[in-house]
Amino acid sequence: MGDQAGRIVVANVTKTFGTVRAVQDLSFTVEPGRVTGFLGPNGAGKTTTMRVVLGLAEPTSGSATVAGVPYAQLPHPGRTVGAVLESTSFHPARSARDHLRIYAAAAGVTDRRADEVLAMVGLTPVAGQPVKGFSLGMRQRLALATAMLGDPAVLILDEPANGLDPEGIVWLRGFLRHLAHTDGRTVLVSSHVLSEVEQTVDSVVIIAHGHLVHEGTLDELRGERAVGVVVQTPTPETLVEPLRSLGATVTRAGEHGLQVTGASAATVGHAAWEAGVELHGLREEASSLEQVFIEMTEDVPAPVGDAAPSAQPAPGTTA
Repeated sequence: MGDQAGRIVVANVTKTFGTVRAVQDLSFTVEPGRVTGFLGPNGAGKTTTMRVVLGLAEPTSGSATVAGVPYAQLPHPGRTVGAVLESTSFHPARSARDHLRIYAAAAGVTDRRADEVLAMVGLTPVAGQPVKGFSLGMRQRLALATAMLGDPAVLILDEPANGLDPEGIVWLRGFLRHLAHTDGRTVLVSSHVLSEVEQTVDSVVIIAHGHLVHEGTLDELRGERAVGVVVQTPTPETLVEPLRSLGATVTRAGEHGLQVTGASAATVGHAAWEAGVELHGLREEASSLEQVFIEMTEDVPAPVGDAAPSAQPAPGTTA
C-alpha cells in the first residue's frame, strides 16, 4: 500500500450555501493508525466538512481526498470508507440482519458478513428483531455495523456515542481504539462529549466558524496548555522568592500550598531542594480538553454576514 493509503486530506476547502460560508479555507490531514477527534461548536462546519470528504457536498473551492483521490473516484468506496452521519435511516419493519444484507449486496460482500458485523457490535441477540423496537443506542451500533460491512480502511463517524449508555460508551472507546491501533485503520470521529473524546482520541482537529483552530496530537495540545504546578509545603513562604527569581508567577493556594506558573515540576522541585524546603506534594496541572476547547473557540469571530447553516444530512448517509 502506498503512502496515501487510508489518509484523509482536506486541502483549502471552502463551502458556501448561497451567501452563507459554512467552511472557509480549511486544511487538515487524518493519518492511519490513530483515532482523530473532529471538534467544534454547533454550526462550526464539522458535518459539512464530512459531507465534502464523502462526496455528498461539492466544495466551492479546494479539495478533499481519501487514499489520494476524491471519494467519487474510489474504485470500491464501500470497501475503502465506512461512514455514519446519522443513525435513523432504517426501515422500521426490517430486521437488523435484513438491513445489513441489503447493504452487503450493495457493497459486494456476502450475507455472512452481516452476521460478522452484528457480532462485532454486540447485536447478535437482536439480529432478527425489527429496527422499530431499537433504542437510539442500538441504532448507533447498527449504523456502525453497516459502516463496517466492507471492512473499510477508513471510518468517518459523526457523533457515534450519541444515545449510548455508559457501558456502550466504554465499549465504543475500546472498539475505535482497536480499529486504529491494532488494525491500523483511519478513524475520524466528531463528538460534543469532550470528556469522552479525551479518553478516546490520539489527535484532534478543532474548528470554529469553519476555520481551523488547532491540529495536532492530544499530547501536544495538553503540553501547550499546561496550567502550572501545585506545591504543598509546610513553609510555602520560604519558596516564593526562589521561584520568582526564576521568572515564575507564584500565588498562595491555601495555608500550605503554592500555585506556580511559568516553571515545570522539575524546576520547582530543584528550586525547593536548593532552598532546603521540605515538600509534601508536587504535581503538574493541565487544562482538560473541555477547558482548552472553550478557550480556543470562544474568541474566534464569525465572518461578517455569515452564519453556519443547519446540517441537512442526506437520507441514507450511513455508508
